[in-house]
Amino acid sequence: MPIYLDHAATTPLRREALEAMLPYLTDHFGNASSPHGFGRVARAGLDEARERVACAIGAQPREIVFTSGGSESNNLAVKGAAWAGKARGHRIVTTAVEHHSVGHTMRYLEKFGFEIVELPVDRYGRVDPKDVEAAITPKTILVSVMLANNEVGTIQPIAQIAARVRRHKGVLFHTDAVGAAAYLAIDAASLDVDLLSLAAHKFEGPKGVGALYVRHGTNILAQQQGGAQERYRRAGTEDVASAAGMATALELAVCERPEVEPPLLALRDALAGRLLGIEGVHETGHPVDRLTNSLSILVAGLDGASLAMALDLAGLACSTGSACVSGSTDVSHVLTAMGYPEDEAKGALRLSLGRTTTALEIEEAGRLIAQVIDTQREAGAKLAATSRVAAPGHDAGHAASGASAG
Repeated sequence: MPIYLDHAATTPLRREALEAMLPYLTDHFGNASSPHGFGRVARAGLDEARERVACAIGAQPREIVFTSGGSESNNLAVKGAAWAGKARGHRIVTTAVEHHSVGHTMRYLEKFGFEIVELPVDRYGRVDPKDVEAAITPKTILVSVMLANNEVGTIQPIAQIAARVRRHKGVLFHTDAVGAAAYLAIDAASLDVDLLSLAAHKFEGPKGVGALYVRHGTNILAQQQGGAQERYRRAGTEDVASAAGMATALELAVCERPEVEPPLLALRDALAGRLLGIEGVHETGHPVDRLTNSLSILVAGLDGASLAMALDLAGLACSTGSACVSGSTDVSHVLTAMGYPEDEAKGALRLSLGRTTTALEIEEAGRLIAQVIDTQREAGAKLAATSRVAAPGHDAGHAASGASAG
């Protein structure tokens, strides 16, 4: 059986989540905005899903906006806050290691006159809360810092950052919690954020649905018009089935986290111990403040994309970084922001475990990765040796040919 170690990209849909969705895909198919009986049944299902998601993150139901996923949640948070605050200021503070759905949105806003301040991070991928506060000016309207990095797993000190942001009246604080929700306790009040993004498929829910927490009283400008859905914050017919699946998956993730986390961490550490014993392999990201399922390594002298491809052929699914930029020839912006030269960063491999990962899979994964690294290094050494031998002969042949012609 193939081994799946790319849970940071997506997770398998839980049976319980699927079962929660099925009634709204069949008998209860009504439009939640319709006033008749079919619509009222759908509305009741949507309201229930909203209440359950809100409860899972310590929020109120009216503070939950259902979206199509993490990227839309991040876009709505950043653009919505930016345009709502444009009359008061134009400065937005973020970091150099954000997901592209935040980073590219920042680049987009620059075209409309917003000033984007992208803060550096340390060798572990963490931003200093003092740097965040130092970047805030009277024109600052938004700070956006992710809760945990989707590539290296580093957890940012969100509560400490929030405490500093709160010293500046009117500045909104957004965190992208998409990659963290399955492995960290998410409590909106404790984090003290105004906006928080989630995506169901990161915690064994369905793809194509997410949520944005919007603290009551926070003003954002809707980015999708055409209806009164989601309290006028996101127009469009609600996907009741997916919302029900998301609520179920999130509740289970929260409930099971205490029992899932210790064995998951043990498996992650076992794989790390096996791989870090290989010459030229070292770990990236924070050694302690990191997601329990995340292992990001650099393999010296090899290309991460080639390693991932060879591992796929061997029956192991992993990645080099974010699935959103899969196939790109560019090295990870996260690793370069952390100070790794491009020739080192290209050797990145991201291995992310999940609730369903087994000890046998980890044992086999360690063996396969070590084998593929050895194979590729041997092939590289042979190619280099062949090139060294061929080069003098090639030159000599040209010289002899030249002498004969003369």
